[in-house]
Amino acid sequence: MCATCGCSGTTAVRLLPAGVPEEAGAGRQAGHPHGHADHEHPGHEHPEHHEHPEHAEHAEHPEHAEHAEHPEHPDHAEHPEHHIHQHDQQSQADERTVQLQQKVLAKNDRLAQLNRDWLRQRGVLAINLMSSPGAGKTTLLERTARELKGKMSFSVIEGDQAAMLDAERIRAAGCHVVQINTGVGCHLDAEMVAEGLRLLDPPSGSVVMIENVGNLVCPALFDLGEEARVVLASVAEGDDKPLKYPYMFRQADLVLVSKTDLLPYVNFDSKRHAADVRRTAPDALMLKVSATTGAGMSDWYAWLRRRTPVPQE
Repeated sequence: MCATCGCSGTTAVRLLPAGVPEEAGAGRQAGHPHGHADHEHPGHEHPEHHEHPEHAEHAEHPEHAEHAEHPEHPDHAEHPEHHIHQHDQQSQADERTVQLQQKVLAKNDRLAQLNRDWLRQRGVLAINLMSSPGAGKTTLLERTARELKGKMSFSVIEGDQAAMLDAERIRAAGCHVVQINTGVGCHLDAEMVAEGLRLLDPPSGSVVMIENVGNLVCPALFDLGEEARVVLASVAEGDDKPLKYPYMFRQADLVLVSKTDLLPYVNFDSKRHAADVRRTAPDALMLKVSATTGAGMSDWYAWLRRRTPVPQE
């Protein structure tokens, strides 16, 4: 159970190398990728991975606090001291929930830093690609993989709640890809990404694109160990997203305004959107792209090249 957003479920991690049919790829079920000896973090050992704050604090979880309450006689509801008692119980439950959320995020941050250290030691650039569903993340990666083939080493960690559809598209574009299905989970976390990196084994001087689960809320809360965060803002979803989901945009190093070929057909105020992005994320770079027509893609590639580390000898 993710105490921060309430999502939970078994995670399935599958490797789909370029040019290899799905049935030949490695498939494995991992509720907690770090919870077993054969699921170690890339290049590290983490005894603390066996700790699960959500289980360690089992007795403190607000759900159990609710179960511990005993139904009172209806007449007791008339007594003010009973209301005070209920209020105190709710305050304590809220406090325990906040503490548990902090522990979950703290554990994730520790694992994310280990991912980051491992990537830097290898000389690998990892980018967390985030957006709402249907903003064009997979289409962007497909075109990027095809056009940079032979010019840049490129691999993808693909995050979805279910199905292999996007991973198959990425693989068909000639790119090594790991599919992570999160079940009912609404975001990737550092532990899932560690397993994906272990399976991908990216070479020095390469780029790993992490296509997060489509969601403008929870993915922004979880550090994955990435070097940069890219947010896609599709013109088809409206120009109000920087104001409605400020935390997501505030975390961005780059905002890609996607599907610009649809601008003549949708109600999207480019000037208003740009102004809202600047107010929300003043340090973020903003580029306009269309992965369908190719417009603006050269600027996207230039941004990638500037950040890609030189291969280590």
